[in-house]
Amino acid sequence: MAPGLDFFKSSETTEVPVVQICPDAEPGTSVVPQVTPKPGVYYNSRLDPKNFLEGELSYDAATRLRQMLARPGIVVAPGICDGISARCALEAGFDCMYQSGAATTASRLGMPDLAIATLNDFVQSAQMVCSLSPSTPVIADADTGFGGTAMVARTVYQYIRAGVAGMHIEDQVQTKRCGHLMGKQVVSREEFVTRIRAAVIARDSFPGNSNFVIIGRTDSAQVLGMEEAVFRLKLAADAGADVCFIEGVKSAELLTSTVEALKPKPVLVNVISGGLTPSFTTKEAEAFGAKIIIFSLVSCVAAVHGIRAAMHSLKKTGTDFSSAKGMDPKAFFDVMGLQDVVNLDAKAGGSSFDVV
Repeated sequence: MAPGLDFFKSSETTEVPVVQICPDAEPGTSVVPQVTPKPGVYYNSRLDPKNFLEGELSYDAATRLRQMLARPGIVVAPGICDGISARCALEAGFDCMYQSGAATTASRLGMPDLAIATLNDFVQSAQMVCSLSPSTPVIADADTGFGGTAMVARTVYQYIRAGVAGMHIEDQVQTKRCGHLMGKQVVSREEFVTRIRAAVIARDSFPGNSNFVIIGRTDSAQVLGMEEAVFRLKLAADAGADVCFIEGVKSAELLTSTVEALKPKPVLVNVISGGLTPSFTTKEAEAFGAKIIIFSLVSCVAAVHGIRAAMHSLKKTGTDFSSAKGMDPKAFFDVMGLQDVVNLDAKAGGSSFDVV
């Protein structure tokens, strides 16, 4: 059997497996899990949440994200669109970030979120963002996986190599759009599950036992209704998704009932001001049972407002003095990690930046 496939038990069998083979165990050894896997349901004892409850937070971003998911408290991930927004998020003290597909498309291409950005665009952005603070988990949008099962697997491999901690993959058609726009179309349940399973198999086949987090996202609530959306996420969870993401949930009651229906799987909620989902605060989302809250457009919308105001001011006054608000070049570079570079050079015995 191919690597990764041994964690899927045939749904045709009536025998409930009682022993799960660990991928990193010695040949001939086995581990008896605390939870008995059900027929047709993915189970990998190495990734059981109980294994991430204790110990210091890992320097490996994917492992750290699993630790954060297994432990108390909601994971708050602000949406970032480029290196500047990532630096600002880190400066503010956030311990997780979200690479939004819409924000990446806007910042890299100056285009709307209409399936225009490619896997290469997303990976190149992720490589840069993840390099700024390698131990800080970055959750990245993977849209539909950019193609069939082979492309889904390729996406997983490239995201892991880039340093991404986890990604979400959705059930929209290939000509997808932002989840908070109208007119969405979704693929069949079967195709959605195939995407999830391909991502999981790719993760489990990656050399070195990756802890990469797979998040199943459905956009079907606005197309087929909440009942269908919850059912699809249950299928995704059975196929191996670590987290469930229901896009466009329209009320606190619906979010709460979704969380209850999907237990014990963690649920991610996406908040966009003016979007389909109410502007829940982090405390409210946690009270409703959500485990991850992302604010997809927080940085790029703020950038539009700030940059637009600065450009209008420059056009009107002929100077950037007021928009700079006293920030000189050195102060700007300080936000971008200037002191880290200066310190590195000094520790290495260099003198290039003794004075900056």
